[in-house]
Amino acid sequence: MCAISGVFNFDNKLVSPRIMDNANECMSHRGPDFGAFTIYSHVALAHRRLSILDLSSNANQPMESYDSNYAIVYNGEVYNFNEIRNTLIAKGYKFISDSDTEVVLNSFIEFGTECFNLFNGMFSIAIYDKINDALFVARDQFGIKPLYYLSNESIFCFASEIKGIKQIADIPLTISDQSLTEYLWYGNPLGDNTIYNEINEVAPGTFLTISNLGVKESKFFDFNNITPQEINENEAVEKTRHLLNQSVKRQLIADVPVGIMLSGGIDSSAITAFASQNYPNEINTYSVGFDFNNNSELPIAKKFASSLNTKHTEINVNGSDIESIFNKLLHAHDEPFGDAANIPLYIATQKLNQSVKVVLQGDGGDEMFGGYSRYKTIRHHKLLSCLRIIGMFIEFSKNQNKHLKRIQRFIEAISNKEPAVRNALLLTRESISSNPLLVLNKDMLDQFNEVDPFQRYKNVYDGFPNNFDEAQALFYSDAQIILKDTFLEKVDKPTMANSVEVRVPFLDKELSEFALSIPSVIKIGGGEPKHLLKKSLEGIVPNSILYAQKKGFNVPYGEWLKSSLKNCFLDNISSSKVKDYIDHQYTTQLYNEYINGKGNHEFILWKTFNLAYWLNEVH
Repeated sequence: MCAISGVFNFDNKLVSPRIMDNANECMSHRGPDFGAFTIYSHVALAHRRLSILDLSSNANQPMESYDSNYAIVYNGEVYNFNEIRNTLIAKGYKFISDSDTEVVLNSFIEFGTECFNLFNGMFSIAIYDKINDALFVARDQFGIKPLYYLSNESIFCFASEIKGIKQIADIPLTISDQSLTEYLWYGNPLGDNTIYNEINEVAPGTFLTISNLGVKESKFFDFNNITPQEINENEAVEKTRHLLNQSVKRQLIADVPVGIMLSGGIDSSAITAFASQNYPNEINTYSVGFDFNNNSELPIAKKFASSLNTKHTEINVNGSDIESIFNKLLHAHDEPFGDAANIPLYIATQKLNQSVKVVLQGDGGDEMFGGYSRYKTIRHHKLLSCLRIIGMFIEFSKNQNKHLKRIQRFIEAISNKEPAVRNALLLTRESISSNPLLVLNKDMLDQFNEVDPFQRYKNVYDGFPNNFDEAQALFYSDAQIILKDTFLEKVDKPTMANSVEVRVPFLDKELSEFALSIPSVIKIGGGEPKHLLKKSLEGIVPNSILYAQKKGFNVPYGEWLKSSLKNCFLDNISSSKVKDYIDHQYTTQLYNEYINGKGNHEFILWKTFNLAYWLNEVH
């Protein structure tokens, strides 16, 4: 796991060593073991290394091909690299390292851009073809590994984090109306958008070709091209069990110790069970307890770890230094980010203190196998929409009880007649009637009137076939939107800030494509969350875990806003820079209502706090 950055100057101007050194060094947390860059006149590639496979200098990057005609910088892991390596050896290729980087480079030389669809893993890749003076930049199908770029008439530059691009491209950056709207609705920009108009993300499953002809975007993977399967439940159970086992086995490959974040839930328990069968050494498991979590599963995790004879460690953390952590996370994300679950991830990996570089965890299980209640309720949206009279009554009564307001939001969402908008509303704590954009000052609010906060969802739904059932559409849209834009962002930035690589076996290429190809009725049965996954894990994970009531995990950011972060919140929303965007009087009113128990405004206040702090400290 690493950081990459690079430049292609369209005007053939020599790349400055200083800017490449600065870009590389500002991301050293992603790769503390080694750093270097190479300049090829108007093109440059830079790399920071977190050594995982082949710890020798032979695996350092930038890496050149045997004939020096190609060069690569690469961030990620390709778990099937040994199989591909054997294929290349049979074709006459020779290797000087045991790294997957060299396999990726030689795969490109042999197969061209077709190689990207061969890779089972998580990756962001840049390869420079010196002979044809062309740069190729690619990102894995889920967007597990981040990759940003800026392109104009004179320069194309890319980096694993936005801060790297800021070091390279010395141009003014402006805030995107679309992205700010999406941030206030969901807690983060969606799709290829970043908070800046000038910087985009490379889309998952996509590669860019950069040459003197400009920038061309091509897709090597499209979720909508996954072929639906006709399969019965018994067959699906057996194949799910086999593919998950194979995925975990693949993702245990490393030349450093591997650990597992064991929460006590289904997904992490499944990974731990399969890992204990496939790992040649004693597997490290880590369970994290927080002083702000009332639903601790530490005893469950400890008991399960003991039954598998893992080397188990409990990490107990607290939020006492929350303001300092909040500051570090905003700089890690480079953008305002509203999912407070990044805080415990940051604290937990910080506590690992370099004792382990690689951890596996269960992200993606819910999105692949239906772990959310909305997969069930969406099937009954027509019936449930009849409850909208109740929602109208709650709105008319002006009752601010948080449970009633949650019911109102749900009814408003499930009653929406447009499927894309209905799904979007089910995934946010905001609603059309409450309108999160009201925190903006009048000038900004007038400017945002034409912005559609649901555009990304509409674009994704436009690609679905007409015969998609409602639940299957949720699976496909979750895989493309909330998984990448919220959950994988939440995982990558906080953990890599502490130089820890997180692997996500549920997003294995074979397993995920199989899961998405299965009819939704098999995955969630008669409405039971993760029905198929649970059946596939019977006898592997105890039923007491499989069929336990799902426990939520809520970070108490609302309580922090009332206490340890109160002064910081009030100071940040009061700056002149923030008042250019935020309606100070309205925001203060929401805050006073909230601390006096008269309004359930914690999510919009948290997002406003993140935005204000970012405007003051990062932008």
